[in-house]
Amino acid sequence: METIQLSIVILAAGKGTRMKSQTPKVLHQICGKEMLYYTIKESLKLSNDVSVVLGYEADKIKKLMEKYFLDKINFIFQDTENYPGTGGALKNYHPKHQKILVLNGDMPLIQSSELQQFLIAKGDIIMSVIDLPNTNGYGRVVIQDNQVQAIIEEKDANSEILALSTLNAGVYCFQSEILQTYLPKLKNNNAQKEYYLTDIITLAKQDSKNIIPLFVELENFKGVNDKADLADAEVILGNRIKKMLMKQGVIMKLPHTIYIEEGVKFKGECIIENGVSLYGDTEIINSHIRSHSVIESSHVENSDIGPMAHLRPQSILKNTHIGNFVEVKKSTLNGIKAGHLSYLGDCEVDEGTNIGAGFITCNYNGKAKFQTKIGKNVFIGSDSQAIAPITIEDNCIIGAGSTIRENIKQGELFLTQGEKIRKEGFFYKFFSKKT
Repeated sequence: METIQLSIVILAAGKGTRMKSQTPKVLHQICGKEMLYYTIKESLKLSNDVSVVLGYEADKIKKLMEKYFLDKINFIFQDTENYPGTGGALKNYHPKHQKILVLNGDMPLIQSSELQQFLIAKGDIIMSVIDLPNTNGYGRVVIQDNQVQAIIEEKDANSEILALSTLNAGVYCFQSEILQTYLPKLKNNNAQKEYYLTDIITLAKQDSKNIIPLFVELENFKGVNDKADLADAEVILGNRIKKMLMKQGVIMKLPHTIYIEEGVKFKGECIIENGVSLYGDTEIINSHIRSHSVIESSHVENSDIGPMAHLRPQSILKNTHIGNFVEVKKSTLNGIKAGHLSYLGDCEVDEGTNIGAGFITCNYNGKAKFQTKIGKNVFIGSDSQAIAPITIEDNCIIGAGSTIRENIKQGELFLTQGEKIRKEGFFYKFFSKKT
């Protein structure tokens, strides 16, 4: 999408007390990314001048956003002690362009295609309005003759104003001269002792400025104020992600039960069954992920996974079958079979190898992790353990129940079997029970 002559400023200075968390509101995640990430991402599709106003935990937020958008956005630090509120947030804001779009960092469902409505509408100020019967938590918008007359914050409204169903959705488009004229005139003589950006509407109306309401859908302009809102927003965004992927050719069984994070990629023919969770920068290529499997930041290619398998981060699987109750962690598996009940951690396993049920790579000694290397065409019997660091070369057989503590050479059979012990009646002697 081509950028236009537009400046965008995103308000993200608040703590968000209703979230009941020490984490700044805008850093709470939906579908694997912080809320603020989505607002910035969509803003950059429209503008080459995107600024974020920070206050609470400013350094933490700045550092996290720079991880995604280094050198692409500007940061403004709000003096929340002396200039609290949305009006105070713009005190040190200096846009490049004449048209300014004001967004909120707790609106992760905003889309650039929808924001273009503000650029098409004509007026000195364009403001978003929602018409809803459930008005709790929103400022009321007084409209007459398709002109906004005033915005009243809910905590400052009387009963007549509270009865209105036209609500402030919190997004504005200003001409720069409007902000230059009215920001210095804002007062904090209200219940919260804050400088309200919405008071610009009242001041501009007194000067007969043209203030146009733009009616929008709640789903796209939904603010997140508490954990319930957070969950609702994740459902909406998750459904958008899955719908986009299905339109691109991914098959999903019972998609409402599937969780897929922002950034997961698919190529070729892919099937995702019910209850699957896909996290991080996972990439699925020509593969079948069976029900209730979990994949975290891994690469799966020409493989089938599950049901009920778990791939932990940095796992790379190609041409591989992983069955139920198999866990893989930071391992590279190429053309192998591990049908059930195994843990493959910090290992490399090559093509043609069969992993028996109950095989475990013992990769951790309490201080450090160690690697296991298993070559081609190795047959590993059930209930075996490899004590890393260890190498099993090509074409070996490991007998069931073996504990491998030494490297195995190519072509060898390796089997450990302890001395057989049988003692008649031992159970009763040990527990002092009578036969």
